Amino acid sequence: MCGRYALSRGLDDLVEEFRIDQVVVTEALAPDYNVAPTKRVYAVLECQPDQDDGGGGATADAPVRQLRVVRWGLVPFWAKDPAIGNRLINARVETVAEKPAFRRAFVGRRCLLPADGYYEWYTPQEASAAGRRKQPFFIRPKDGGILAMAGLYELWCDPSRPADDPDRWRWTCTVLTTRAEDSLGRIHDRMPLLVEPDRWDVWLDPRRRDPDELRALLAPAAPGRLAAYPVSTAVNDVRNNGPHLIEPLPPEPDSGVENPEGRGGLLF
Repeated sequence: MCGRYALSRGLDDLVEEFRIDQVVVTEALAPDYNVAPTKRVYAVLECQPDQDDGGGGATADAPVRQLRVVRWGLVPFWAKDPAIGNRLINARVETVAEKPAFRRAFVGRRCLLPADGYYEWYTPQEASAAGRRKQPFFIRPKDGGILAMAGLYELWCDPSRPADDPDRWRWTCTVLTTRAEDSLGRIHDRMPLLVEPDRWDVWLDPRRRDPDELRALLAPAAPGRLAAYPVSTAVNDVRNNGPHLIEPLPPEPDSGVENPEGRGGLLF
């Protein structure tokens, strides 16, 4: 799964990196090294000209690439209670086209969720017997580039708000996950799906609606592209934040995972 990630890049960097046409952000988000579900996050998406008010029907008009702030935890358009979003932070790519909560968004509301990297927790085999805590790892591109995690977004209409209330429409998102590639699978068996830059245009285009074509765009990160290293358990507490959370440290002496390069070295 993907339950925490980090994003330190600013608004201007994201606009340039993702070739944004329109910034729909009233207040820039601060760098966040402990992004957790229900937080407000940046999302890159493409909207039809009539979608800003929640319409979003497919038209022949060229979509506009936007940078928006959405809330992590997808609320389906049919939900009666928005609290359902707390449970829908991830969508499995294997079933996303069939699940009622995600299938409409997969066809027409896809997005990219920028990240410096994401966290995953390794469970030593003897953890339960010894009462050991799970060891968090930070996983990021080896070249220091940005991750574009595959996501879906949805709009939910709050019936308690008047039609002219700008907060009537709630924008939410989820992260697509897949089986982890071999080296990362040693830490956790799932990982976020990443979309390579040469596939951004097709993935984001809401006029592309063939599920088989869309699934073909998605593949786990190529082996060797990502680096993983152990970090402080301070990240376990969502109240902690700051660049110190992604600083490498060796695993605990008998954690069952070796770090061949010593303190600060990369595990994979």
